[in-house]
Amino acid sequence: MAVWRQKQFLSVLLIFFCLALRVSSHDRHYTAPSVTPLTDSFPHVQVDRGFSKSFGASNIQFLSNGSMATLALDKTSGSGLVSRSRYYYGFFSAAIKLPTGLSSGVVVAFYLSNADAFPHNHDEIDIELLGHDKRNDWIVQTNIYANGSVSTGREEKFYLWFDPTEQHHHYSILWNNYHTVFLVDNIPVREFTHSNKYPSIYPSKPMSVHATIWDGSEWATHGGKYPVNYKYAPFVVSFTNMELSGCISNPTELATVSSCVKAISSSLLDPVNGPEFIKLSQQQIEAMDWARRKLMFYSYCNDRPRFKVLPPECH
Repeated sequence: MAVWRQKQFLSVLLIFFCLALRVSSHDRHYTAPSVTPLTDSFPHVQVDRGFSKSFGASNIQFLSNGSMATLALDKTSGSGLVSRSRYYYGFFSAAIKLPTGLSSGVVVAFYLSNADAFPHNHDEIDIELLGHDKRNDWIVQTNIYANGSVSTGREEKFYLWFDPTEQHHHYSILWNNYHTVFLVDNIPVREFTHSNKYPSIYPSKPMSVHATIWDGSEWATHGGKYPVNYKYAPFVVSFTNMELSGCISNPTELATVSSCVKAISSSLLDPVNGPEFIKLSQQQIEAMDWARRKLMFYSYCNDRPRFKVLPPECH
């Protein structure tokens, strides 16, 4: 009897240990490194002035005199905003507060794209926030491709080091002729360098900026295992502190860096050609190393089943 009780006790202890391990694997509230906040360097854009409604208009509200917008996903539709201008390089940022509760299958995206103008060979730079089957456990997926489609994407996925549903956090994209950098709360999590060895894979055509929420049930959570549960709808995301500082593309002429510099907003810093944006600082490099060591859990460069031959930039 004593042996049976001992085995029972050990079994219960093992279950509790596994549960604790599972919980801890989703509890990544780290203290992030200190970095110079790029989001303090550029002016905010009134959401209702910088963007127009692209779909799901009835699920979009402008608040705080247009400085904030809420977008909702319900059974009828998702919703989205699109910038009124197209941009050829720049710094683009949004402070986002994600929906609370069970969010599997929900996708919140802040991204650049020109799919409407180039349907067969478009460019795209994505920050996609993917809901999860665990409460408030969102992840961030970054993606970049040029002259292609989603099948040519170069995805990397990261856990967040905070609860993104409690308050607004900054999600930013720096895109210029030197590199593309993805930042979360000003911490660089990924750098994609422009190389003359393979220029065709680097986004080079003017793009619009999008902010959206939509149903990604088919793929977003564990490859589509957990679809959106509309019992918890509507799912509401909030966007504020929008920043659009770059080269506004003139649709009547071919945009170039030299012609676009004049269109950069009245900031002391130039995200297109400024020396601060040509390469990462040592502080940013160290912060990115921290993020990638602790938080990245998928990179296309490590996906051997997907690629028989890894993309050239992975070597």
